[in-house]
Amino acid sequence: MFQSEHAGLIRDTEAALQAYNSAPREKTEERYGNFLDLVETGTEELTNMRDAYAETLEPDSAEEYRELFNRLVRKHLPRFGLEI
Repeated sequence: MFQSEHAGLIRDTEAALQAYNSAPREKTEERYGNFLDLVETGTEELTNMRDAYAETLEPDSAEEYRELFNRLVRKHLPRFGLEI
């Protein structure tokens, strides 16, 4: 669901990383900051989605769901999984 609803954010994040990787030395810090801002936005969106659903579950099930969700994000959306 995240991938379809936030396809633009995912594309922008990848483009920001490419811009950082190809930036001249004097622009790298700025470009990396832009990339990190997009990663943070994606991570926050994923966390909000995860927690909103987890709140509908029983405590034990919610914890299992969060762990599974985090594992899947790290696998399928690794850019956003480092801080989740």
